[in-house]
Amino acid sequence: MRVLMVTPEVTPFAQTGGLGEVLSALPAELASLGVEVDVLMPKYRGINPENFQINKLDTTIEITLNAKNVQAGLWRHVGKSGERYFFLECDEYYDRDYLYGTPDGDYEDNAERFVFLTRAALELALHVGKKYDVFHSHDWQAALTAVYLRTLYAGEPLFRESSAIMTIHNLGYQGIFWHLDMPLVGVGWEFFTPKHMEFHGKLNFLKSGIVFADQINTVSPGYRNEILTPEFGFGLEGILLEKGDHLVGILNGVDYSVWDPKSDPYIVSAYSNDDLNGKARCKADLQQLADLPLNPNQPLIAMVSRLTSQKGVDIVAEAFDTFVRNDCQVVILGTGEARYQSVFKELENKFSNYIGTFLRYDYALAHKIFAGADILLVPSRYEPCGLNQLYALKYGAVPIVTATGGLTDTVDEFDIHFDAGTGFKFAPPNPLELEKAVLKAIRTYRDQPDVWKRLMMRGMKKDFSWNRSAKEYLALYEKSVKDRQAYLQSMENA
Repeated sequence: MRVLMVTPEVTPFAQTGGLGEVLSALPAELASLGVEVDVLMPKYRGINPENFQINKLDTTIEITLNAKNVQAGLWRHVGKSGERYFFLECDEYYDRDYLYGTPDGDYEDNAERFVFLTRAALELALHVGKKYDVFHSHDWQAALTAVYLRTLYAGEPLFRESSAIMTIHNLGYQGIFWHLDMPLVGVGWEFFTPKHMEFHGKLNFLKSGIVFADQINTVSPGYRNEILTPEFGFGLEGILLEKGDHLVGILNGVDYSVWDPKSDPYIVSAYSNDDLNGKARCKADLQQLADLPLNPNQPLIAMVSRLTSQKGVDIVAEAFDTFVRNDCQVVILGTGEARYQSVFKELENKFSNYIGTFLRYDYALAHKIFAGADILLVPSRYEPCGLNQLYALKYGAVPIVTATGGLTDTVDEFDIHFDAGTGFKFAPPNPLELEKAVLKAIRTYRDQPDVWKRLMMRGMKKDFSWNRSAKEYLALYEKSVKDRQAYLQSMENA
């Protein structure tokens, strides 16, 4: 089985969210199952060849976009299980401070930047002369891969038997552009219809990928069901309903070789569910880093998140008085919309003994926060899967999450009567319900330390490893290939 994945980001090379983490772990796990995996992503400014052991190839990819000839070089990195990462070097598109836009908004040429990435995926396959059984696209930035496979490159014998799979990591981001970008895309205007690529008079990259892909998956079963409703479908629930059993949910996993307090090189003291002593030292370290009072008994609540409305950061800000009144410490790590960055900066200026903010992306610090926190907040308005609550469970930071999507799939509600559960859930996502969940958690933390310890340990014992998820992806690949072969056979017999 040969697979080419197309993605806008991969950890540790470039990351804005959970997508990068998935593309770091999933290819390696699939490779360990015997799948030959190649991954294509842009070579952004921050990808230093010396830091990441990537090598430049003697290869040039050339594509004409709107009568403009664009060339790109290729770099390569080989992963721990033999998976290969290819980096598309085109400074005109990718040599920038940010991946998709500045805090003030998206880059105006994003359509062109990711048309180029997806066209390059097909050109890369032709260049190496390799028959890929599956082209696997991740999110809107890679969605047009499926479109090109069935339109511009449909006549290529190398691609005849290839199937197309589209993974939706977040339906809220669709890549919507004005209709006059159709010539840039390069396919005929006959595809600019509600049945194909058109969406309320505009061009929708994600919808296009969904329509042309053979199989679609979301990153949790719960989210798969939610996006079929008007509340969470973002206008695409109808087209998704039409996919029927070609739409499935596969829960994301965790790479425990990276996320495990027993062996984490970023934290000040190792610990495990067999020996929790090191967690207290990690808490003290985090308090010191955040310039908070070194109080081992004060509940330390953390949030590691993009600062956007979807992630519910405004809910946390509105509920902040509750944290202060109940003598809780809060640590925030993340970057995002400028208005939310300002809100948390103001809170830190006002309540310096209660909140520490780190308004940046910091991979090492994220590890320290999971290790040092008593509680992790994930108050998302919707959440396709979420990885932070999975990391928190492993590190003994009890999650408080909105009862939505993958958060519901992965966090079991605490039940004091049966001494069961791994965290706290609330709904709907508003400050009052969040406050109720937080108060329930900190009462348990303060008044029943033995119960709290067992709650932590149940979470730490949970297994969300990628092996299970990778096997489900492999089964999806096999089904997709089989269905493609059956379709081609039926066409020959017609």
